[in-house]
Amino acid sequence: MSHHPENDSKYIGLKVNPGIEKPDAVNSDSVNRFLKKGKRQNLSSEQYIEGILNGNITILSQAVTLIESNNPLHQQIAQEVIIKCLPHSGNSVRIGITGMPGAGKSTFIEVLGKRITKQGGKLAVLAVDPSSERSKGSILGDKTRMDELSTDPNAYIRPSPSAGTLGGVARKTREIIILCEAAGFTTIFIETVGVGQSETVVHSMVDFFLLLQIAGAGDELQGIKRGIMEMADTIIINKADGDNYDKAQLAAAQFRNALHLFPPTGSGWIPPVLTCSALEDSGIAEIWEMVKSYVALTQKNTYFNSRRSDQARFWMYETIHETLRTNFYQNPLVKTTLPDYEKLVPENTISSYIAAQELLATYFKSMLKE
Repeated sequence: MSHHPENDSKYIGLKVNPGIEKPDAVNSDSVNRFLKKGKRQNLSSEQYIEGILNGNITILSQAVTLIESNNPLHQQIAQEVIIKCLPHSGNSVRIGITGMPGAGKSTFIEVLGKRITKQGGKLAVLAVDPSSERSKGSILGDKTRMDELSTDPNAYIRPSPSAGTLGGVARKTREIIILCEAAGFTTIFIETVGVGQSETVVHSMVDFFLLLQIAGAGDELQGIKRGIMEMADTIIINKADGDNYDKAQLAAAQFRNALHLFPPTGSGWIPPVLTCSALEDSGIAEIWEMVKSYVALTQKNTYFNSRRSDQARFWMYETIHETLRTNFYQNPLVKTTLPDYEKLVPENTISSYIAAQELLATYFKSMLKE
């Protein structure tokens, strides 16, 4: 480093100053501090519970990770935490939000969420998205589009992997709701991407179900399943602004006419159809007031609590079904014999019914031996 050939006397008028020793590409001190800081402590169930009840978001996130884990030890700790958090849960309004892709769910959630937090509420945003089962990726990619809400100290947005069946994902989502409520969140948004069975699953764990739509995408009513409209406690036509304003009003009128054909709801609530522009923050205040009116009505006529009781019972059975399903397919003998039946059934060597009965018999015999 001290000698440069350019400083040779034959190069007149040229001088190169000596350089410095090249530093390490990585600052080892910073890396060590980062690794030390990043080491997660193995907390006891009591420490998780204490942290959650104190509203510690870091500990809440770690507890949620335990719920999502398939590790038996993690599941054991998670269930201990859930049981202790149950008496502190149930004090929120759970709102399901669904709608076709492009309906503006991310912007809608952010604008409505900011209104809730500005009024002193605490908001948690979760999701149920079976479409990412192939990639096993994050189910709430929208988080990157909720810039303001994701940095709001009174908001918690949780992306989660959906590695597993929709029933398993939904069960874990419901358990996460319990932890969020115990941590003091007063409003829970549960978003679904709006495809497949996910709407039915979300409807079974929320107090209020909101269907978000847009106008100008063709025949609006043709694109909506009757079952989803029957589940909806309100239909919101988003993007009612600019040149799309009149189309949104027309779409709202069409939906109102369609809803009149449905039977009365058990809650005594008549689902309204409203328009809004999440982009311009217009109509959002009216939507939130409408949600509060629904909660007040259903709490007064006892439908609110009876529905939650029915949901708790439903998820008990769903958990039984999911556990039996998992145990069956994880059984060593079933794993060994299942491929043979998969070959025999398509060949019509054996019927699907008989194959299922024999596989179940194999499973029960192995359970008796244990």
